[in-house]
Amino acid sequence: MAGRFAPRNAPRTALPHPVSVPAPASAPVSAPDTGALTREWTPPGPFDLRLVVGPLRRGPADPTFRMTRDGTVWRASRTPMGPGTLRLAARGGRIEAAAWGPGAPWLLDRLPTLLGATDDPDAFRPRHRLLALTRHSRPGLRLVRTGLVMESLIPSILEQKVTTDEAYRAWRLLVRGHGTPAPGPADHAPFTALGLHVMPDARTWSLIPSWEWHRAGVDAKRSATILRAVRMARRLEEAAAMELPEATARLELIPGIGPWTSAETLQRSNGAADAVTVGDLHLPGIVGHALAGNRDADDEEMLRLLAPYEGQRHRATRLVLLSGRTPPRRAPRRTRGDIGRL
Repeated sequence: MAGRFAPRNAPRTALPHPVSVPAPASAPVSAPDTGALTREWTPPGPFDLRLVVGPLRRGPADPTFRMTRDGTVWRASRTPMGPGTLRLAARGGRIEAAAWGPGAPWLLDRLPTLLGATDDPDAFRPRHRLLALTRHSRPGLRLVRTGLVMESLIPSILEQKVTTDEAYRAWRLLVRGHGTPAPGPADHAPFTALGLHVMPDARTWSLIPSWEWHRAGVDAKRSATILRAVRMARRLEEAAAMELPEATARLELIPGIGPWTSAETLQRSNGAADAVTVGDLHLPGIVGHALAGNRDADDEEMLRLLAPYEGQRHRATRLVLLSGRTPPRRAPRRTRGDIGRL
């Protein structure tokens, strides 16, 4: 769908709202330092902003992601053009976006892709009543596609074999301690209060001293995997334009990155509808319970149950998780991040 970019000078007394002035989408107008570029996009069908971008949030205090009470989403990214901040709001069937920083044109140019314009929800054919009912109740689900590999790969590595709370804490400390404040309308108190940060670039990740990894609770194995990955950052970023098998193979060339980590990454960076998260502590039992009443399912059983949805197996698991059909608890529940193998 066509979009529009426009410069906007922000008023100094309140958080600004975009006012779009028609301009060619292929040639965004340079914005003043205190302004933003804006774009509007109309989704081709039902659309739920929270559902679509929710997987990009790494915990409630993620310094790169904020969702305000009115449903507005703020996201800080390190793009190929540099740091950028993106604000998204759903208004009357359309998405209003504003962006700041050197990466603003890149973020707005890719806005439809980010929000699932290249995703095809109609390709999914539910063969189970639960999936059919969940899809009917969640018609606004589309698979996000950031086009950025490292920003999903690094937090996925941090989530290997630990609890979500531990992984989220590590991500928060490392991004706040070694990233940079996100560009934006910094003279406006509401934006400043968000405390958004852009994650470190590859070189900065490589220079983090061992005691900082230790302070963040990251063991030597995970930090070593991240260091190997950032040395190959350019090659890994190329995976964002690859088909799933080639992208998976590219990521798994790095020692310490296995099927769990590559799937969790490519689901976000590539919008990979068939990237199945194997090696997860909880997911096989959840899928097994929802689709076959087998709470003791393992990866092999999960893949068997998902086989009818080949090409759309990640979407099938998203629908299972959104259904709320989870096994009854047997013991004190562990959080969903003590999961990954590699």
